[in-house]
Amino acid sequence: MQSKLPTRAPRTILRVTALAVTVGVLASGCASDAVKRGYLPGYSDGEVTNQTAGLRQLWVGSWVAALAVGVITWGLMLWCVAAYRKRRDDDQLPVQTRYHVPLELMYVIVPLAMVLVLFHHTDRVASDVTRVDGDADVHIQVIGKQWSWDFNYLDDDVYDTGQHLVDPGSQTKADEVDGAPGTSKALPTLYLPVGEKVEFTLDSRDVIHSFWIPAFLYKEDMFPGRTNVFEVTPERIGAYAGKCAELCGEFHSGMLFNVKVVTRDEYDAHMDDLRSQGNTGELGLDLNRHQEVRASTETQEAEN
Repeated sequence: MQSKLPTRAPRTILRVTALAVTVGVLASGCASDAVKRGYLPGYSDGEVTNQTAGLRQLWVGSWVAALAVGVITWGLMLWCVAAYRKRRDDDQLPVQTRYHVPLELMYVIVPLAMVLVLFHHTDRVASDVTRVDGDADVHIQVIGKQWSWDFNYLDDDVYDTGQHLVDPGSQTKADEVDGAPGTSKALPTLYLPVGEKVEFTLDSRDVIHSFWIPAFLYKEDMFPGRTNVFEVTPERIGAYAGKCAELCGEFHSGMLFNVKVVTRDEYDAHMDDLRSQGNTGELGLDLNRHQEVRASTETQEAEN
């Protein structure tokens, strides 16, 4: 027994779906910069680093692909609801189909192709971001501590040290550095020369932290007893906010820092300023709790 074949309803659903896709495409062309960036941090006058363009494209591309799949899926679901709905004058059962090999193959091949394409682009971007070539122009060691940051400028043999912000909520626009949201003149500032590759060496002095500059669209965890390294080239002069992205204790919210991307002359002037303050040499990991606990454990094992 067969039911009556659908007539106008499927065409209507397909037209509505096509119209929705067309409207979405046209709207994306008229969208603001924030929408085009997928609401990621960014600026209309240039990329912040050599990595942000690839990361942004991966993010936006993934959302566009997900939306396209969603629209097609919703369209097919609505088409099935309309085309195979129960009609008043139809008392017959619909066609009963046990197997449909082409459709079942599509269920396997299409999702697999989608996953492989997403994996390819994700792996390509992730490989670019995490690649360390060892030919950096500037080398900086960042040490996370409860609850602030120390910066060792290894090439210039100077350092800067900071204290956590006790009350982050008390900061106003007047406290911001160059008007950059999230920054404060009370925080330690990391200086980076524009257009030069920077190699960051990340260490923790006590617990797990995470070095995060939101405008760079990248963060790297910091583990006691383990050193992580990554490279990036800042490409836009300006001030940016930095923070710890790993809950690390009572005053985690005050573990903030500033980032200033400046010209080489300004960078060298800041190095000279640190040198004149007597901040020469390097700050070490002397207060590293991981090392202390490990040493204590080894001592106890030796005594036993």
